[in-house]
Amino acid sequence: MMDNLRAAANHVVLKIILGLIIVSFILTGVGNYLIGGNNNYAAKVNGQEIGRSQFENAVNSERNRMAQQLGDQFSELAANENYMKSVRQQVLNRLIDEALLDQYAKNLGLGISDDQVKKAIFATQAFQANGKFDNNRFSAIVNQMGMSTDQYAQALRNQLTSQQLINAVAGTDFMLKGETDELAALVAQQRVVRQAVIDVNALAAKQTASDEEIASYYDQNKSRFTSPEQFRVSYIKLDAASMLETVTDEQIQAYYDQHQDQFTQPQRNRYSIIQTKTEDEAKAVLDELKKGADFAALAKTKSADIISARNGGDMGWLEDATTPEELKNAGLKEKGQLSGVIKSSVGYLVARLDDIQPAQVKPLNDVRDELAAKVKQEKALDAWYALQQKVSEAASNDNESLAGAEQVAGAKAVQTGWFSRDNLPEELNFKPVSDAIFNGGLVGQNGTPGSNSDIITVDGDRAFVLRIADHKAEAIKPLDEVKTQVSDIVKHNKAEQQAKLDADKLLGELKAGKGDDALKAAGLSFGAAKTLARTGQDPVSQAAFNLPLPAKDKPSFGTANDQQGNVVIMALDEVKAGTMPDAQKKAMVQGITQNNAQIAFEALMSNLRKEAKIKLGDIVAEPQQ
Repeated sequence: MMDNLRAAANHVVLKIILGLIIVSFILTGVGNYLIGGNNNYAAKVNGQEIGRSQFENAVNSERNRMAQQLGDQFSELAANENYMKSVRQQVLNRLIDEALLDQYAKNLGLGISDDQVKKAIFATQAFQANGKFDNNRFSAIVNQMGMSTDQYAQALRNQLTSQQLINAVAGTDFMLKGETDELAALVAQQRVVRQAVIDVNALAAKQTASDEEIASYYDQNKSRFTSPEQFRVSYIKLDAASMLETVTDEQIQAYYDQHQDQFTQPQRNRYSIIQTKTEDEAKAVLDELKKGADFAALAKTKSADIISARNGGDMGWLEDATTPEELKNAGLKEKGQLSGVIKSSVGYLVARLDDIQPAQVKPLNDVRDELAAKVKQEKALDAWYALQQKVSEAASNDNESLAGAEQVAGAKAVQTGWFSRDNLPEELNFKPVSDAIFNGGLVGQNGTPGSNSDIITVDGDRAFVLRIADHKAEAIKPLDEVKTQVSDIVKHNKAEQQAKLDADKLLGELKAGKGDDALKAAGLSFGAAKTLARTGQDPVSQAAFNLPLPAKDKPSFGTANDQQGNVVIMALDEVKAGTMPDAQKKAMVQGITQNNAQIAFEALMSNLRKEAKIKLGDIVAEPQQ
């Protein structure tokens, strides 16, 4: 029974249950109950000590919890000294809060009876077998935690007392049914709205912008008209793939001779085995074989290795690298030779060497094409590395241009057009290349061309040497360059102002009952009615729910800006009381009450912390060894 209990206690679900039940006990009353007074304290809370052992146990529990939750990621976090210091501080803060709660509960006279403790223990599923409390299971699990049953009961009493206080605070917030229904109707409310849209872009097309207006806007908003830092680059590209050459038969032969190990099939042996559970069984099998019994037949009936037994014990061809050490050390050298009894990690074996296939070298003709490709690639890489070195030296010796590097590379440098960080040319779009261009090291004083770059290798088979040909620092664009853009902005701003003035005027006419004629004169009309929900995220929907309620047969009016920047005149015709499904209503109430309860609880804890006398020990920052 104990083995089954241990297995159950190690089950992940049970660990989670126990974690919920036990961790907070250890962090609250259990620590003091087990540890007692200790001069080497982590903190004193109104004179009550949080002992060093209690604190370190709580830290270790938190580390174990995080390790289970985060897996391999926790190892990286645990290596960060500052992070682990923050974890230790958080654990201490939690211990202090729990001590404050415990003290406050006692001051209020809150308590838990023996009968309540007993019921809580009996109701804990971790202590049940077949749905009923099992005392042996309870004792075993509690002992596994390093506690006696009395200590567990006391810890549970402390935890239930604190929970009683928490529930008392959390339970003070509630909503009456009438409040709930009213709020649900308000949240689910819908509004029927008609819209008339003043097209700002159409108004902008009719506006004018004087030179004075354009210049004034430009002077006040120059930062909006900057050109980014720009570059023009000259570069030489070295590509190993372009350096492939033909190879001779002599070169292929030489490579073949020097690398025959790459084309050699090593010696292979073929074994058959019979596996048994005991040494006596293996000896009996070996005796039968020595008397002439058929190996394959015995393997099929006597071998414990199901896979090889189906094949009469045959293991297939094995190279040295794949041959088990037991077979290598069995001393089998000749075909048909039997081993003695071999002790192995899976029991006992009797083996036979069935056949030997000597090492074989593949003929040159079979691998010629493969060799030719390898020799070509190696020659190209050798030539590529050698050329890199020469080009690098030339670019370094002649640092005023790429002329020397061009001569050595046998290729003219390519020059790009102007580009910025946001539109690097595709042929240079490699991180090492972009880093070299944009880190500033290749730009001379006052933006002049600087030095040639070192060789920059990318993707293992391409390399670049480059030079900043031209450079333009980030700068304010002159007015002449952006005059059309500024003019459009000025016109659009004037159109927005005009649209708002027109809308305000029309709004006044609508409220005065003269709206139809005013709208007609402005070339506007209300569109079809739309039903908007409070959950709508667009600005018109949100503005609609800020409008006053309409009177009977008389809409209310307002304005808003839509997502395109147009001005919208709204007529609110009807407000519909919304309905909310019971499940959604329940979730809404739960969210509100939980939020309010959390606020109340945080206020309580804040007050307890302010009034408490808390003295910290000197062991929080670093763990004790």
